[in-house]
Amino acid sequence: MAYMYSRRRTETLDYLQSMLGQLRAMAEAERCDMLTYLIEMAYLEASDIIRGERPANVHQARRTDAL
Repeated sequence: MAYMYSRRRTETLDYLQSMLGQLRAMAEAERCDMLTYLIEMAYLEASDIIRGERPANVHQARRTDAL
């Protein structure tokens, strides 16, 4: 059961990252610098979560840092 959740979550994050990449390219083509930057940050955040370098839940990270 946990494996299925993990797999679905990974697939969802991969899809989100792919869509963000496409949105970034569209924003860049329209010379929307700030929008391109913000989408790039979201793209990188998704990459970090996929690699396990950043927790998906900000509140969880705060609790861990406080301990």
